[in-house]
Amino acid sequence: MWSKHEAVGFAKRFRDNSQKAQRATHQSESGQEKISAFHTHSIPLDMEDIVRDLDKPVTEAGIAAKASLIVRVGALDLSSGTGSFRVREMMHRIAYPLGVHVRADVNLTDIEATCTDGKERITEVIDLPSTGVNTERIWLLEHFADWFSVSCGLSSVYHHEAEISEALVDKLGSPSSALSALRALGRVKQVIARKKEEDGDFKGLTVRKAHARLDVIEKRKPLYPAWFAAFGSAVACAAFVFLLGGGPFDMAGAFVGAGIGHFVRRLMLAKHLNQFFVTFVSVAVAALACVGMLRFIGIFNPIALEHDTAYIGAMLFVIPGFPLVTGGLDIAKIDFPSGLQRLMYALSIILMATFAGWAVARAVSLNPQGFEPLGLDPMLNGVLRFFAAFAGVWGFSVLFNSPQRMAFTAALIGAITDTMRLEIQDLLNVPPEAAAFFGAFAAGLLATAWRSAVRRGWLPPHLGYPRICLTVPSIVIMVPGLYMYRAMFYLGQFSTLNALDWAFRAFMVIICLPVGLAMARVITDKSWRYDV
Repeated sequence: MWSKHEAVGFAKRFRDNSQKAQRATHQSESGQEKISAFHTHSIPLDMEDIVRDLDKPVTEAGIAAKASLIVRVGALDLSSGTGSFRVREMMHRIAYPLGVHVRADVNLTDIEATCTDGKERITEVIDLPSTGVNTERIWLLEHFADWFSVSCGLSSVYHHEAEISEALVDKLGSPSSALSALRALGRVKQVIARKKEEDGDFKGLTVRKAHARLDVIEKRKPLYPAWFAAFGSAVACAAFVFLLGGGPFDMAGAFVGAGIGHFVRRLMLAKHLNQFFVTFVSVAVAALACVGMLRFIGIFNPIALEHDTAYIGAMLFVIPGFPLVTGGLDIAKIDFPSGLQRLMYALSIILMATFAGWAVARAVSLNPQGFEPLGLDPMLNGVLRFFAAFAGVWGFSVLFNSPQRMAFTAALIGAITDTMRLEIQDLLNVPPEAAAFFGAFAAGLLATAWRSAVRRGWLPPHLGYPRICLTVPSIVIMVPGLYMYRAMFYLGQFSTLNALDWAFRAFMVIICLPVGLAMARVITDKSWRYDV
């Protein structure tokens, strides 16, 4: 039975909702618009049991207000492209200072979480309209979790210098750059000392203030305008083509095609168009732009007309590296529902992209047969591979919305590991699948070493980044985009054996990448080493 207070609250909410429904009915004519007032992806924050606790300290709020913070942090992390194991970890880090136990089912675009404080229990369900990648948001949420923990009187987890997270989160939304507070630890400590004098040593963090910080994180605009992201895409794909064996003409075509293609993709995504439709259109535009560039160069140098394979490189900016890798990592953590959903989403994007590329090839009569050998000196080739890998990983990091310091760190790791992968493949005749495993394994170890060096004070504290923001961009360039396209190309020609051959080659490499990262985590992380 409900108490009198619960019955009155329900009646009030029912009356308010009925009035909203009536207004929606009078204001619109189409059925879709009538229900728009109720079409939300989460429990509204204006619910009575949350509103009454907004100005209470978070540790004294009711279970509904606490759950609103816990689940919202999880939803923001999930919308950034990270795997379900990290989303659960983040939710637990917010729940622990509040004395709340969380049991959450996390999938590609939805969370169902049950929270209890030992007295009351509440279940919230959130579904995201879409999915994407935003490494800056992943990084900021890590700092938010530490800021939240310290504000509740506990120690930090992500960063051993708690002042770093406190200064960064408190400076979010200010006119000056949030990152400027991290350039010198002495300056950070001055900021914190002044803030403690003003706020009383961070005591009494309210639900409203915590949500206000999450509002700032959620509403942050992309770091880079569309033109600069297009430039990053162009650099990444041109470097990718060189690593695949392409020459200057191939790189020029891929540069122009990928830049224009991603610019179109960015503009279409800003209008919230369907991702699969956007993928098809942007890849078709990229392939046509690449072919057009090569035809233009062919006016002055007819050799450019023979480079039919270059357009494959121009479409590699749509490779869903994050869901491919995080899907494999979720499976490694025995989370099959989330892992399989991510892999199926990545496969759908790949199929749409390769289908668009095949359609363009058929329309303009292209017959890609691979890149011609460049005949470079092995030493020079290794040096050029290093710089190409650096540039390629930097470009992909820009696409993932990584801050520049994070992008350069990931680029350094990617340059080392991808050059190593290609060199052992050429010099030691290591199979591509094994080379991909060793490359991903090395990337995982280097990312862990980097983070450990920051925690121990060997590197400046503002260079500490989540491992996933360094490892995934550094190994995306190892994803066999050329293999996947060739599988679709031969499938379109009904050459089944060739299609299966290239598809299985791609499958083996794709499997080895997350396995390599998982092995590195098992060796360096106790939470991965043991099943608990």
